[in-house]
Amino acid sequence: MYAATDAISIDCSFPGGNVVLDGIDGDVIRLHQDMRDTAGWWFYWAFRVRHAQGRTLQFEFTDRDPVGVRGPAVSTDRGATWAWLGTGDTTSFPYVFAETASDVRFAFTIPYLQSEWEQFLARHADNPRLRADTLCTSPHGRTVESAFVAPEQSDPPFRVLLTSRHHCCEAMATYALEGLLDAGLRAETPATEWLAANTAFFAVPFVDKDGVEEGDQGKNRKPRDHGRDYEGECIYPETRAIRERVPEWSRGRPLVTLDLHCPWIRGKHNTDIYIVGSAIPRIWTEQERLGTILESACKGPLPYKAANNLPFGTSWNTAANYKGGKSIARWAGELPNVRLAASFEIPYADAGGVAVTADSARAFGRDLADALARYLREE
Repeated sequence: MYAATDAISIDCSFPGGNVVLDGIDGDVIRLHQDMRDTAGWWFYWAFRVRHAQGRTLQFEFTDRDPVGVRGPAVSTDRGATWAWLGTGDTTSFPYVFAETASDVRFAFTIPYLQSEWEQFLARHADNPRLRADTLCTSPHGRTVESAFVAPEQSDPPFRVLLTSRHHCCEAMATYALEGLLDAGLRAETPATEWLAANTAFFAVPFVDKDGVEEGDQGKNRKPRDHGRDYEGECIYPETRAIRERVPEWSRGRPLVTLDLHCPWIRGKHNTDIYIVGSAIPRIWTEQERLGTILESACKGPLPYKAANNLPFGTSWNTAANYKGGKSIARWAGELPNVRLAASFEIPYADAGGVAVTADSARAFGRDLADALARYLREE
């Protein structure tokens, strides 16, 4: 904990917390994100302010511009719910603390932690098609969760692997993963009813479980990024377990792999949902087909346009970006039974002018489930 004057305290001693306090000058708080073992600069931070009731404080970041396009996410109920503050400054923000605001949390993005996953499992505790499982044990001794969703038939024709948090700070991706699973479990539309009857799911919500709970950046982690650990000998037990279990689990059935991410903090491409184009022509063709279906299937608040997909060789999506190793999408794209392997980028805060929230990201996941059913059904 970092103790401040006038009884204010600032700390990051909670799951997902990340901050370094540089100093306090009256009502001005100077701080920056903790890079830890990140190569280069990244922008994730999350901290808590207590005992600031009735005050107005100015928070100023000292390491570049890590405030996102909708300002900080703010929680006044100890992380149970979050809202975007909505300021436009990329390096600082003010906050007026209510007289009852004894504990306020601020974060670069809306967090998704083990506690949120447990709430999701609890909502479906009575559904016999959902089986919570353990992928492996993390390097720091945590349980790395996985889940299986199976139809009533014992050997359905399709398999779908869902992953998120290869980069642990990319929380909005896991809300979308949850929404997709929720759609498959509830089967409330004709498309998801078909999906539930014909598809088995294997989901890994936190590939970098330690990083999620400890509040790391995750992107460009040294000595190797989890998202590049699908070539040669794995250095992480999570990626090793995925590589070992997926071929056995899929049993040669047509396989779809969807790996969900969040992009850069702001700028071109980074406020749109898009598919990262594969270098494998056959897979890129399938990605384009899913994209066309998804564009027409989107009924939720977050827009998706297939024209925003990023073909291989465009912008950052070049061979140079993968010199550290293969992504899961490239690894899966080379499996003999794979039909489609795709990475999605889901913005942290704004998609096409629409706020990305827990609810809107879940809704996009439901749209993706609908599109996936149509994609598979047309095979």
